[in-house]
Amino acid sequence: MKKKQEKPVSTNQPISLQPAKSAIGPQMASADISSQEVFQDTYQSVSKVSDLEQLRQLLLHFDGCPLKDTATNLVFCDGNPNARIMFIGEAPGADEDRLGKPFVGMSGQLLDSMIKWIKLDRENIYISNVIYWRPPGNRAPTTSEIAACLPFVEKQIALINPSMLILVGGIAAKALLQKPDGIMKIRGQWFPYQNNFLSSPIPAMPIYHPAFLLRQPGQKRMIWRDLLTIEDRLIKEKILP
Repeated sequence: MKKKQEKPVSTNQPISLQPAKSAIGPQMASADISSQEVFQDTYQSVSKVSDLEQLRQLLLHFDGCPLKDTATNLVFCDGNPNARIMFIGEAPGADEDRLGKPFVGMSGQLLDSMIKWIKLDRENIYISNVIYWRPPGNRAPTTSEIAACLPFVEKQIALINPSMLILVGGIAAKALLQKPDGIMKIRGQWFPYQNNFLSSPIPAMPIYHPAFLLRQPGQKRMIWRDLLTIEDRLIKEKILP
């Protein structure tokens, strides 16, 4: 499959801190002036990155997210960087933190089983999270932690430049789509996702997180419907044979 090329972002003009359909606006509105300055500096640094390895190295040396101090490993990605479909989850858990890869615990095993139903696996998808380090005790990430990681997530999406995004769980959906409704109302629907590093919007669908399905197995019938919707689009756009 041919890889689409990302249009470079000019670094000669200041980068807006209010990209369409981004969680930056409300998150930064609640932050103090110092946090905004750190965020702007991070955004400018990220804008100069031209490949995934540079982005990973920048994260390794990034001290703007306190989760890094309590985590064991950076959890950057898994899968195929040339994939046309990208999955974005919430935050690493204990297994992910130990191995340095997203979705490798019980939730990851369920995700692998789910996507196998529609002829996907880690050879033809790319996976990351909206948070790169494990929150202590597997708690939900805070607004400031999401905001600290968001410039990196936006750039990572642009570098992959997928044909579609699958947002796994309510935290990922809210962070990237900035929708007021919860995951139960917006799952299974396509929304345009845009950020300052993208030349055009990408269709994005929120789905239930596998961890939720492990707790609520009765909801698996809903994820099956969503996967069939994804498969239909994959076939129509000739991403799948």
